[in-house]
Amino acid sequence: MKFVDEASIHVVAGKGGNGSASFRREKYVEFGGPDGGDGGRGGSIYLKGDSGLNTLVDFRHQRMYKARNGVDGSGREKYGKKGEDIHIRVPLGTVVTDETSGVVIGDVTRHDELLLVARGGKGGLGNVHFKSSTNRAPRKATPGEAGEELQLHLELKVLADVGLLGYPNAGKSTLISAVSAAHPKVADYPFTTLYPNLGVVRLGLDSSFVIADIPGLIEGAAEGAGLGTQFLRHLQRTKLLLHLVDIAPMDGVAPAAAVRNLARELVHYDRDLANKPRWLVFTKADLLAAEEAEETARNTVDELGWEAPWFIISSVTGQGKDELMQRVMQKLEEMQE
Repeated sequence: MKFVDEASIHVVAGKGGNGSASFRREKYVEFGGPDGGDGGRGGSIYLKGDSGLNTLVDFRHQRMYKARNGVDGSGREKYGKKGEDIHIRVPLGTVVTDETSGVVIGDVTRHDELLLVARGGKGGLGNVHFKSSTNRAPRKATPGEAGEELQLHLELKVLADVGLLGYPNAGKSTLISAVSAAHPKVADYPFTTLYPNLGVVRLGLDSSFVIADIPGLIEGAAEGAGLGTQFLRHLQRTKLLLHLVDIAPMDGVAPAAAVRNLARELVHYDRDLANKPRWLVFTKADLLAAEEAEETARNTVDELGWEAPWFIISSVTGQGKDELMQRVMQKLEEMQE
């Protein structure tokens, strides 16, 4: 399925039903009083979190949502029926913004969570409400109110504890497929994933975390090069970043230079994102002799002045993979304390 992480929809809540200006008409009752009922409230529109969805692609096909109007009130103080609400299913991590005002309405993060985005109009009052000692036969009734009408912008930010960050072909997709049940496309030639992949890493019955493989960036992404910053938003919710760098790059770019270049893209996009805990992970260690891989990694760390944890792994042979995942789990548990 094509991954779509932004969409615009138009929502129109239902109009409230009109109040009734009715009078009692009964045999043997000479002067029947007012008995007009209220109109029903118009249907409201909610977004509903659905953990089974991971894309906003459905909104490319349907952009208009309109709830039913409330039913008018009637005689014998009968209230009109409320208009049926609409529940629009969205993936978890959907941020909703009013396009006109730019105000963020809310954020859907839990399964079955309901977020009200357009409230139905109130029903009008029947004439029974306007009866008084001086006006025993009021002919006044009020119309129902219009429902809210909004143009909404939906933006999906995937929910993950750990984000894999790196240039195309750094080994992100291979790692996520090695540590979880996710199966993103991998290849032995330079290419980039076109949409985020989520995987659950399980280290025991009660120990697990969600890891996200974010599409690779290229230099100049913050200015819109390549995929630009289209998917960097998905890293904003993560607690820890794993910065993957190819220890034996095909393009000849030194690992230290690759780390610096991508770090600049993070700063240009979002300083808060750049300040998240970030660990360095040297990938594809199986392509070098053990001593050469260790020397390359240590030289890179020294050149960068890297102070955070760093690791050498091979997703193909499994070298260092388990230790890395255990350390990540330990770090996440410490951050929750």
